[in-house]
Amino acid sequence: MRGRELSAVAGRIAVLSYCFVAGALVWGQGGLKPVPIPRPPMGWSSWNSFSNTVDEQIVMEQARTMAANGMQKAGYSYINIDEGWWLGERDAQGNIVVDPKQWPALAPNEHAGDMSNIVRFIHGLGLKAGIYTDAGTAGCSMYPDLGPKYFHAGSEGHYDQDFLQFAKWGFDYVKVDWCGGDKEKLDPAVQYAEIARAIARAEAITGHHLYFSICEWGKNSPWTWAPNIGGSPADIWRTSGDIVAPIVAGHEHADRKASFAKVLSNFDEGIHPEAEHTGYYNDPDMMVLGMPGLTEEQNRLHMALWAMSGAPLIVGADLTKLTHAELADLTNPAVLSIDQDPTGLQAVKVAEPSPGLEVWSKPLAESGKRAVLLLNRTNSAASIPVHWPDLGLANSLPTVKDAWTGEHLQAAGDGYTATVAPGDGVLLLLSGAELPMTRYLPNKPARKSLAPGSVVPDHRVQFVNVHAREAMSRIQIAYSNPDPKPRFAELQVNGEVITRIAFPFTGRTGAGYVWIQSMLKPGGPANILTFSTDCAPGPVIRSISVQ
Repeated sequence: MRGRELSAVAGRIAVLSYCFVAGALVWGQGGLKPVPIPRPPMGWSSWNSFSNTVDEQIVMEQARTMAANGMQKAGYSYINIDEGWWLGERDAQGNIVVDPKQWPALAPNEHAGDMSNIVRFIHGLGLKAGIYTDAGTAGCSMYPDLGPKYFHAGSEGHYDQDFLQFAKWGFDYVKVDWCGGDKEKLDPAVQYAEIARAIARAEAITGHHLYFSICEWGKNSPWTWAPNIGGSPADIWRTSGDIVAPIVAGHEHADRKASFAKVLSNFDEGIHPEAEHTGYYNDPDMMVLGMPGLTEEQNRLHMALWAMSGAPLIVGADLTKLTHAELADLTNPAVLSIDQDPTGLQAVKVAEPSPGLEVWSKPLAESGKRAVLLLNRTNSAASIPVHWPDLGLANSLPTVKDAWTGEHLQAAGDGYTATVAPGDGVLLLLSGAELPMTRYLPNKPARKSLAPGSVVPDHRVQFVNVHAREAMSRIQIAYSNPDPKPRFAELQVNGEVITRIAFPFTGRTGAGYVWIQSMLKPGGPANILTFSTDCAPGPVIRSISVQ
C-alpha cells in the first residue's frame, strides 16, 4: 500500500472505527448466482465546456441533444448541472436562492428560480438530473474561470438543508466538490461522512435516491475510505485533479482545450483495482472526448482507457458539436459493454514487454472473457504481445476480436501480437478457457476469554493458506445479505492492505457472489484474508474462490 494511503487510513480510524460483529458463518455453497450491482453512470456534465456560464437554455439544449443523437438509446442518462448554477445567496432561513433570470419558468404554472422546473424538463425526456455543491462554505466558482466569480456557493453548515432541497427538487445525482473544503483545510473523510449521513436523511424523508459523487481529487486517497463512509458508500470518488484545467475568465468556450497527456495522467491516477467493486467506482474525471485538442485516434483511445477503467462515462463536450465519428466512439456497443460489465472490476496491467509498451486486462462477467488493451506510450510503432497465462486463461487458443469493429483476428501459440502505432492502443475482446480457481472455506472462529468466566466468539471471518498465481488476484466471494441495503465488511490481507467492501442484497433467504481484486503474495507464500464488519450486522461470508 502506498504511504499516503496508509496515513490516510490511520488518520481516519476515529471516524471509521470497527467493532467486529460479523454474521455467523454458513458452511457449504450451492445454487449461488452473481449478485446484480450498479453499473458506472453514463451522462453529460456542464463543467468542461461551460464552467460558470451554465444556465437553463444550455441544459435544455444538451438534454434535447442527448435524447435525439443516439446517446440516450446507448445508455447515457444523466444531465448534470455543475458549478455556476448557484450564485451563493441564501434567504433569511438559509435556503438556497436561485437567480430567476438564469433559471426562468418553463411553463405558466411554474415559478422562476425553482430548480424543480429544469428537473421536470429533464425527466420529461426520460433522462436523469444531476446537481452540484461543495463540502466547504465556498465552491470552485470562487476561482477565475469562464464567467464571473461566485462565493459562498458551498453547503458547509447547511448539509441537511441543502441535500433535502436537492431531493425535493427531484435531482437524482449530486456531485460534491472540495474547493471550499480544501481552502479551509477540512478533513475530507469527516466532511464527506457528514454529507453521506445528510443524504441518507434526505432520502429517508423524501423517498428519493441521490447518487453520491465525491470530488476530492484524490488528494487524501478517497479509495481507502469512500467505499464505506458515514454508514453508507459513496457511489463514485474522484481520483485525480480536473482533466481540463481552469483558464482565465472571459475566454470563449472553444478555448477550453483538452490535453491527451492529461487524459493519460488521469487514467494512471485512477487505477486502484482493489477499491473498485460491487458497484462503486474510481472516477478519473469527466471525459474530454469531442473537445478541441484531441485527434480522432486520441478520442478513440480515451474512450478505450475509460472503458477499461470501468470509469463513469460523463461527457464534458458540447453535445451539439459532436462529430459523427465522436458519437460513434461514445456509443460503440462492444466498448460500452466493457465499461458497463456486470462484474464491476477495473483493468490491471498484466505485462510490460518493454518500457512504454503495456498490456492491460479487464476480466468480464462471461467465463473466459477478457477485454485487453495493448497500449503504446512511446513515440514509435511497436509490436506488443499478449500471452494467455498473463490473462488467467489456459493455452487453448482463445478467439480474438477487435473491440471496435468486431473483426476476428488471427491468434497463434500462447498469445496474440499486434503492431500498435505510437501514442495509440489496440482494444481487444478475447474469449477462452479460464484457469481453475481454488475455493477456500473460512476457519471456524476461535473463542476468546475476556474475563474469568466470560467467553465470547471472535467474529472475524478468516481464510488461511490462500495461494495466488498473480499479485493482483481475482477473488469470488460467496455470501448472504438479507438486508435490502448493502452491508459492509473490511478486508485485511496479510495484516496490511485494507479494503472496504459493500455487499449488496442477496434476498431474504438467498446467497450469491461478487468479485473483487486484491493484492496477494503470488507463488509459494500463503496468504491470510480476514473479513470483519462495523457495528451494524454484516454479511455472512460463506467462502472465497481465488484464481
